[in-house]
Amino acid sequence: MMVYLSTVVVLVSVAALVGLGLNFQWGVAGLVNFGVVGFVALGAYTAALSVSHVGWLVAMVIAAAVSAAASTVLAFLSIRLADDYLAIVTIGFGEVINILLLNEDWLTGGALGIANIPRPLSSIIPATQYDTILPFLAMLLVALAFAALETLVRSPLGRALRAVRDDPTVASALGKPVLVLRIKAFAVGGAVMGIAGALHAFYLTYIDPGQFTSIITAYAFMAVILGGRGSNLGLLIGACTIMSLIEATRFLKDTLSIVDGVQLAALRLGLVGLGIILLLLLRPQGLLAEPHQRVRDFFPDSKETP
Repeated sequence: MMVYLSTVVVLVSVAALVGLGLNFQWGVAGLVNFGVVGFVALGAYTAALSVSHVGWLVAMVIAAAVSAAASTVLAFLSIRLADDYLAIVTIGFGEVINILLLNEDWLTGGALGIANIPRPLSSIIPATQYDTILPFLAMLLVALAFAALETLVRSPLGRALRAVRDDPTVASALGKPVLVLRIKAFAVGGAVMGIAGALHAFYLTYIDPGQFTSIITAYAFMAVILGGRGSNLGLLIGACTIMSLIEATRFLKDTLSIVDGVQLAALRLGLVGLGIILLLLLRPQGLLAEPHQRVRDFFPDSKETP
């Protein structure tokens, strides 16, 4: 039972990290990224290839840096595009990464993937206790990412990004560097997704291209929509809810004998999708609406007009 709970906590943590990155890009900055899985895969493979040489902590930093660099390049090349075309470009990026992982056998192992990836602190933590310790490490990473992104959201950078999201023309007229701000948002979000990929690789100790499918992107968007676009706290609630529902519905096969594994997977996604549709109809702002700062948050002595 402890092993299963450990697995659920780590899976929720990975989903939360991916969602936090997407929420910063899409929720705060308004940048549509349908290539989330590409950045997660890039972080996972970077960490898997470097961990044996530099250790798990440095490998995770490198994974974040590589994903951030890829995000920066992609943003610089395509950020001037309208939302629809930017979405298409990011989808293409995810597919390109998948093709490279499959075909560059000399580096990625191709379809066989990379096995025997060292786990963090495995040399000092007894194997019998590892399933208890690793979830705390995963939650610590989520807490650090949440604190960092929440600080950015509440900083002048976050306010400028929301201004660009709401009306880039007005933001530009007020002197805000719209292109630079969007590139920064894409890079920060990509870095967090890279960390999520590294955690994914360290936990499973084996990765292959088949693990990185578009369903990762779908789960990330579901978590952001459910929690509330632009709300980091809502995102955490959304990620926990989505992943817990997906894991809980695995037990449906014990009560529905007429449903096989393939049908069960489709049913699970259908139920989650139906829930998201109902949420959009009944509460489009999500479980927790994006927090809005007021004038008195910056000037305590000022009086707001009703």
